[in-house]
Amino acid sequence: MSEAVADPEVMSKTKVNLIFATVALGMFMAALDQTIVSSALPSIVADLGSAGHMAWVVTSYLLAEAVATVLAGKLGDLFGRKLMFQLSAIIFITGSALAGLAGDMVILILARGIQGIGAGGLMVTSMALIADAIPLRERGKYQGALGGVFGITTVIGPTLGGLFTDHASWRWCFYVNVPVAILMVLLAARTLPHLRTKAKPIIDYLGIGLVALGVSALILGLEFGGNEYPWLSWQIIGLFIAAALLLTAFVFAENRAKEPMLPMRLFSSRVFTVSSILSFIVGFAMLGSMTYLPAYLQYVDGDSATISGLRTLPMVVGLFITSIFSGQVVGRTGQYRYFPIAGMAVMAVGLALMSTMGHDTSIWLESLYMFILGAGLGLSMQVLTIVVQNTVPYSDLGTATSGVTFFRTLGSSFGTAVFGTLYNNKSEPELKAAMAKVHGIPPQAVTDPKTLRNLPVDQVRPIIDAYATSIDYVFRWVVPVALVGFVIAWFLPQVKLRDSARHGASDMGEGFSMPDSHDRVVQLERAVATTVRKARAHGPITSQLIAAAHSDLTPDTAWVLAQVYLESKTGQPVTMRGIAYRHMVPVEVLSPVFQRAVERGLLTDKAGDLALTKEGKQEVDVLRVGWRRWLGERLDDWNSNNPKDRELLDQALTNIAAKLLDQGADTDEPMPARS
Repeated sequence: MSEAVADPEVMSKTKVNLIFATVALGMFMAALDQTIVSSALPSIVADLGSAGHMAWVVTSYLLAEAVATVLAGKLGDLFGRKLMFQLSAIIFITGSALAGLAGDMVILILARGIQGIGAGGLMVTSMALIADAIPLRERGKYQGALGGVFGITTVIGPTLGGLFTDHASWRWCFYVNVPVAILMVLLAARTLPHLRTKAKPIIDYLGIGLVALGVSALILGLEFGGNEYPWLSWQIIGLFIAAALLLTAFVFAENRAKEPMLPMRLFSSRVFTVSSILSFIVGFAMLGSMTYLPAYLQYVDGDSATISGLRTLPMVVGLFITSIFSGQVVGRTGQYRYFPIAGMAVMAVGLALMSTMGHDTSIWLESLYMFILGAGLGLSMQVLTIVVQNTVPYSDLGTATSGVTFFRTLGSSFGTAVFGTLYNNKSEPELKAAMAKVHGIPPQAVTDPKTLRNLPVDQVRPIIDAYATSIDYVFRWVVPVALVGFVIAWFLPQVKLRDSARHGASDMGEGFSMPDSHDRVVQLERAVATTVRKARAHGPITSQLIAAAHSDLTPDTAWVLAQVYLESKTGQPVTMRGIAYRHMVPVEVLSPVFQRAVERGLLTDKAGDLALTKEGKQEVDVLRVGWRRWLGERLDDWNSNNPKDRELLDQALTNIAAKLLDQGADTDEPMPARS
């Protein structure tokens, strides 16, 4: 795992914003395509057939994304994150174009898998590029905004998919990505910095391959069982045996790998084990529900694709409200244990209520049931990543954080597959029985919700009831999964949260479990950025740094030395007029303070060109020491009992302290007052 990256260039505010816009666009598209097809699935089935493979349109994307997020992070370290971002975008474009052109369900599923590979790369490199390109002092707000982008896509995905399906074609759910992604590639070529880690990462190819094949075999077995083949057929039993062997081999491989993608020692922690299981269950219920709810609303309630997307909003609103609420409470009190317990219970209630829905259930009651399910998801989702970050040693910080997210994405894949299997196994006999009761109905009406809702309700009532019974059956069978989660949640211990984790608990990206960097340095920098942002809310940091450094500098003089030091890093002549122009203050305001620094022997002024003297450079080094001590005091709760882990953490904090000074972490403090 890498410990250092090349120093980023000094960038203007405009370029920083352009970089953020580029990576946010990548995050937006990758996250959007998790949910945009849910409203379009009934129309896709009507056009392409193969209703039994409907779940794989979502599952193939999620499974490919889960594997790609692990691999892309390491490849980005190896070849550069800019190149990985652009390559991921090109893969995403290719998958989107193929999905839009697909003439049958198999091609669509393969295209969605290609899309998922690109999406995983876009997500994980987006987070890493924020760390590469944006100064640490500003990173907290940009990371929070990127989390907001990720959360918003969950809200608007089904609605956008419905709009494209109703007013153009379901194919535009995929075509729309192509021009946007091309624009993103061009922007990336011009704006993104090309940086590589100084240390060559070790990639666990064997572990990644084994877990990908093992999980794929298991999901295929669950998907095909009772649908393509009988449950006791050699094909299904063979898939389950293959999955067991591959996943067992994965465990052995991880125990021998030098840099495992998922260290088995993490499971010795009860916090990590319980959080991973709960993350899996949350993903299972969330994406499974969001995939099949629009189908219910279109077939049973007769809604258009657009309306079905809009009507899933109560679920997302419930998730959003309770996620933010639980984050605020955790941030203020540090108490988190009962949120997953309550969340699993509420989620079970929501699923049970949704299993009672039928054609005579009112819109308001259906919306209430969806809201309850979403509220349970939000209560459970928020704390799982945070609590893991608080209990693993620094050396495992990146892998543990990405591991929890990996389990949530796997849960989403399994949830969609299991929902699909339950739905297909129930709907096939129900629809056959319904068709025997109706006469004069075109065969297309059974699969096409548009045709179905244009026929007299009394005539097609048996078909509507068959769909209602099938989808209710799915939700009813998922209730036990939530109840298992409720029992497991009681085993989650309460630990003291680090202050940096509490400060970031209400971030929307945490609430929606956004994929994060595998790099422990990036994770620590994120905690530092949160700590600095919180400290700034209580006033300037300059005086605190000077005190921590045991320096006799005044805040004004420290500010002046920092400005000259930063300007000298650009390689351009340093002048007082240039510094004044940069901060939009009159030269007369700065002149007395600069003059005092010159008189004290900290600066030289040769015909207006400023430079640090030997004593001035020593004072800058003292300020760097002050940053290190200041960070150490505020991140004291990161200390580990393991000497090797403590050594890694000390070195990382020393490097971060240097970066804070090199990136001008304190340049937004108040200007020196007029003398």
